[in-house]
Amino acid sequence: MAKNRLKLVASNRGNREPKPMDDRELAEAAKNGDEEAFGALVERYAGGLHRVVSRMLGDEEEAWDVVQMAWLRAWQRLGKYNRRWSFSTWVYRIATNLAIDVIRARSSRERAHHEGGSVWLRPTPAPDGSAALANEREVEQVLSRLVSCLSPQQRAAFILREVEGLDTSEVARVLGCSAATIRNHIFHARRALRRELEQRFPEYLPGNGRG
Repeated sequence: MAKNRLKLVASNRGNREPKPMDDRELAEAAKNGDEEAFGALVERYAGGLHRVVSRMLGDEEEAWDVVQMAWLRAWQRLGKYNRRWSFSTWVYRIATNLAIDVIRARSSRERAHHEGGSVWLRPTPAPDGSAALANEREVEQVLSRLVSCLSPQQRAAFILREVEGLDTSEVARVLGCSAATIRNHIFHARRALRRELEQRFPEYLPGNGRG
């Protein structure tokens, strides 16, 4: 399974209990060559990174590849990590920048081949026939199709702020821009998404009887 790619160094941790260290302490230990400390960080943030990148790319399998690359890059660049930064902000920035690169490369390929709209998340049937899970998957698919109309920066800002619930200042640190720029991205993203929703999925608009 794709998730097994994230064994990385975490598989070397054996049966020892994780050290009671915060992110910055673990990062400092990892900078000094402590692979167990880095493995603890991988375990702590791999799921969240995958969720964000998957929503940006609309492809869960490709998202695992990007997350794996993000962790490898983080390991290689640990020497540049500054304790003044939250480690989570630092690694999210690496992952979202990689995802933005993928989106831009994908857009370039699509333009070169004159391809039409993207198909984002592949429909995944709900196990056990769960209606609630099926509905959640349906909403994820609609969101993935809608965000394809956004620029990579707008997409990242919208997902981090509106879907993941990070505050504006944290999103600004992740994306390396000002809070005002993030608010601008969110404003234009909401307007574009509302327009796309009206045109493509009007049944999801409030008051249209979808329950």
